[in-house]
Amino acid sequence: MAKPQVFTIGYEGADVDRFLTTLKDAGVATLADVRAVALSRKRGFSKSALREALAHQGIGYEHFIKLGTPKEGRQAARAGDGDLMRRIYCDEVLATKPAQEAFRELEALAQAQPICLLCFERDPANCHRTVLAQRLAERGFETVDLTVL
Repeated sequence: MAKPQVFTIGYEGADVDRFLTTLKDAGVATLADVRAVALSRKRGFSKSALREALAHQGIGYEHFIKLGTPKEGRQAARAGDGDLMRRIYCDEVLATKPAQEAFRELEALAQAQPICLLCFERDPANCHRTVLAQRLAERGFETVDLTVL
């Protein structure tokens, strides 16, 4: 039996139409937004606009705010310091009870349907979504990083 898949994607540098096409082509049923702050200066990627655009494509949207990375982690990611970002994320976020509960909800959603973890960074190596994907992989999921072309 094939492992259930979990996708990840970053919208940095992406155009919203190509972003949506990438999700649709991969067979994503629900976008799991793991940003602490679901606002974006990039048109189309703030929570409400994104939820509406996804709905037009038949894709669901869930915001897992408790799985977002704090400001210091985002700054480390922007600076290209993935190790610091991961330390901050694991120590300050994933160690908390609310994040652990949110992760269980995320895992249950992933068991039920194909999901895609969303954050900003194009390179998954510099993004906390990779930490979440690795934890899901430890629980039997196959993880696939999507790139918007």
